Amino acid sequence: MERSHGTAEAENFARLMRELKERAGLSYGVLARRLHTSTSTLHRYCNGEALPVEFAVVDRFARACGASAGEAVELHRAWLLADARRRAGAGAEATAGAEPVPVPTVVVAPAPESAGRGPWYRRRAVVLGAAGVTAAALAVTVAAVAAGGWGAAQAGSAPPAASASATPSSSVSGPSAPSPSGLVPVPPSASGAAPESGSAPAPGSPPVSGPASSAPAPVPVKAAVRAHVWAAGCDHAYLVERGPGAVPAPPVEADAPAWAAAQRAVHAGTQIVEVTVHGTGAGTGAVVLEDLEVRVAARRTPPAWNVYQMSQGCGGGLTPAAFSVNLDAPRPLVRPVAGNGTGGPVPAPAFPMKVSAAEPVVLRVEATTTGCDCDWSLDLRWTGPSGSGTLRIDDGGGRPLRTSAATGRPVYGYATEQGRWGR
Repeated sequence: MERSHGTAEAENFARLMRELKERAGLSYGVLARRLHTSTSTLHRYCNGEALPVEFAVVDRFARACGASAGEAVELHRAWLLADARRRAGAGAEATAGAEPVPVPTVVVAPAPESAGRGPWYRRRAVVLGAAGVTAAALAVTVAAVAAGGWGAAQAGSAPPAASASATPSSSVSGPSAPSPSGLVPVPPSASGAAPESGSAPAPGSPPVSGPASSAPAPVPVKAAVRAHVWAAGCDHAYLVERGPGAVPAPPVEADAPAWAAAQRAVHAGTQIVEVTVHGTGAGTGAVVLEDLEVRVAARRTPPAWNVYQMSQGCGGGLTPAAFSVNLDAPRPLVRPVAGNGTGGPVPAPAFPMKVSAAEPVVLRVEATTTGCDCDWSLDLRWTGPSGSGTLRIDDGGGRPLRTSAATGRPVYGYATEQGRWGR
C-alpha cells in the first residue's frame, strides 16, 4: 500500500471505486475478504488516501463489484494514471545525491466497448510464471498503460528503471537514442541497410535510392517493465550478504527496488517480472507478439548469503494462468500453465497475440531456479505492418535480470512486534 498524496488522479481512481462499491451494495468487510486485504486498507483506497501497488487488487475489486468490461477499462486506466503520478512524486522526493530514476509516461488511449472483441481472458493480463507460486488474479488490459519503464537494480547498483530494448529486423529501424519510455531501438542489420560488397557506386555517381536511403520506420511497440513484483503483493524473498542486525525492516512492494539496491540484494529462488506491452500507433493495424524467448547470459554458484523473507505469508488463494520458466534447464523455455480465478478455471494464454495502443497486454514472467545464480533476459518477438523485430526485456541499461537459488541458506523473517529479524 502506498500513500496517494491526494493527487487528482488518485481522487478520480477512488471515486470510480466508490461508485462501483455503492452500486454493488457490498460492505467494506465483504469486499476486503474477497480482495485478501484489510477493511481499513480498502477504506483508504476508496477515500483516496492510499493506492494499491499492483493492479491485481484493482482487478479483483472490479470483478467482485460486477463491473462491466468498459467499467474495468476505465478503472484500469485511472489506476495507471494515479500510479504513474505517485511514482513521479516519489522520484521528486528522493534524497539529494541519489541516482535519479526515470519517471514513467502514461499514454491514455480511448478504449472501445467490449462487443465483438473476443473472449474475456484475451483482455486480461497475460501471466508468465512458475507453477505452484500463489499470486493475484489476472488484470484487465484493455486500457491505457504506462509507457515508461521502471524496475529494480541488480545487486550492487543503484535502482535503475528496467527497460525493454527493441532490436528490429532489416525492414525496420528506429532512432539511435533511447526514448523516454526506455525502449531502445537498435539499427537494422547490414543486410538490409547497405549494398553488398563490390556493389558500391562509382565516385561521382548519383546517390542510391530506395530503402537503404529512406528514413527509418518507427518501432510500433513499447514496453514498461517492473522487475520487483511480489506474489499477491506481499510474498517475496531476497538474498543479502549482511547479517540480520545490519538489514533494515522489509519495505512495501513499491519501495522494493530502492531497498534491494541499498542492501545489494538478489532475488531468492523466484523473480516476477511484469511487462506491459502496447502499440505506439505507428503505421496501421495491430502488432502481433509472436513468441517469448529466455536468454541465460551467465550461470554461477549461488552466493552463501542469508535469505530475508518480505512477509511471513499473505494468504493469496488465486493461481494465475502462466508460462513457467525454469532457469535451471539447459535451454529455458516458457511453458503455458492454466490457472484458477474467482470465476473458475482460467485458460493458459498462448502466442501469438495482438496488441495495439488501445489494447495492451501485460506479460507476467515468473522465473525460478534451485541451482544457479543466473543472469538472464527475455526476447519478445513481434511483427507489425511495417516489419518485424525483437524487444529485449532486461533490468535497465542493458543489464541482465538476476535470480539466484537459495536452497539451504539461513532464512530470516521480520518480527514486527520486536522490530528485528529472526529465524
